[in-house]
Amino acid sequence: MVLTPQQFDAIMPDASQLYSDEPEMESSLHYAQLLLLVTCLEWLWRDRNDYFIGANLTIYFSRQQLRNKDFRGPDFFLVKQTQKRPRNSWVVWEEDGKYPNLIIELLSNSTADTDRNLKKTLYQDRFHTPEYFWFSPDTLEFAGFKLVGSEYQEISPNANGWRWSQELGLYLGIDAGKLRYFTTEGNLVPTPEEAALQAQLELERQSLELEQERQRAERLAERLRLLGVEDE
Repeated sequence: MVLTPQQFDAIMPDASQLYSDEPEMESSLHYAQLLLLVTCLEWLWRDRNDYFIGANLTIYFSRQQLRNKDFRGPDFFLVKQTQKRPRNSWVVWEEDGKYPNLIIELLSNSTADTDRNLKKTLYQDRFHTPEYFWFSPDTLEFAGFKLVGSEYQEISPNANGWRWSQELGLYLGIDAGKLRYFTTEGNLVPTPEEAALQAQLELERQSLELEQERQRAERLAERLRLLGVEDE
């Protein structure tokens, strides 16, 4: 039996019935890059609960998409002004019609043409996603686009080769062969492990400075005693 559009609308599944249907990442290099994008932003925004990050997660957005089983899941996407909680997929009609504010695709030999063309058109014309970036962990190809009117225009890199994301309030740029976030001051946004190491190094630096100051005070006190001056 062929359902009419009205009948199909009446039985549209809810979010609990729709699970992500995305293939595995192309390689361990792609997986490591995706993990880096997720963990760094979650660490930076650790005090916030008004966003959702999707990692290799299907976005369900239309009746026609379900009919055709034409599932599209960005490698990385960010939705702002929403509740931070676990989801099996992103179901637009269950999320007040919200689409991603930012999408990042990780190019590979099998997906690069689709990411540069079909998906770029989808994100521009259907999702109206304000910013779209792609990056190749293999070749380091990196590009970014922002929605101006109804069309994507390329985001020009700065002197460091970084591209500004208004949606993130951060730069995206390549460091040591990885796509990373940078603050407006030019500082690298660390992973939790990098942040812990930085904190440990800072404690060790402060401890060393205190020890050096103590030794200087002892040497000064010794010189004063040799001169017969009482140390207050």
